[in-house]
Amino acid sequence: MPTPNVFILASDNSPELLPLLRSKPALASSQDEHGYSLLHAAASYSHHDLLRTLVRDFHVDVNITDEDGETSLFVAETVETTKILVEELHCDTALKNNEGSIAEEKIRTDGDFVTVADYLKTVGTRTTSGSSPTDTPDAHRPQEEEPLPPLPPNVTVNMGTTTEDEVPDEVDPAFRARIEALASREDFQGEEGQKQLRELVTDAVREVERDADGRDVRRRVE
Repeated sequence: MPTPNVFILASDNSPELLPLLRSKPALASSQDEHGYSLLHAAASYSHHDLLRTLVRDFHVDVNITDEDGETSLFVAETVETTKILVEELHCDTALKNNEGSIAEEKIRTDGDFVTVADYLKTVGTRTTSGSSPTDTPDAHRPQEEEPLPPLPPNVTVNMGTTTEDEVPDEVDPAFRARIEALASREDFQGEEGQKQLRELVTDAVREVERDADGRDVRRRVE
């Protein structure tokens, strides 16, 4: 018994098609002498369940092309069919036919299904992976950290290293007393109080420098 014409069965969405494909799965990816496939037939006639079944169950390449280099997206006649191909089955909207046109351009030029072309224009060109070839590196570049705010006037910061032995166990009692006395003054935030604070800090720095000058520093030997 001869095998029925699967392309006609697909165009008619015949109930005979799926049992035939299950018995002979290779037929699902078959193409006629012009490269016309079951996927092209299902898209052209808006047989949505058949589209999904061919791609998902029979693993037909959603980007299979005919002799003109056109996928089933080029023959879609409704927005709903086009959405299934693009959004569910991830058909490549950036693929060009032998004339160098993508589906949106070809469909718009033909002028029969303008709403399909309009939808594809809003989608843009997506590769099978879902990325756009027009994406710029800046879109994926990590955000630069904002610079730290400037230091207040007359304040500088010197970076250095300190060994564990250089950290005092506790603040000198006399120095602590001077800090507490200064902080308790009513004019602490005033000009005189700030002047006293600068002098206190200067004294502390000089004390540290004197201690450093008298310390026995040895070169580390590996």
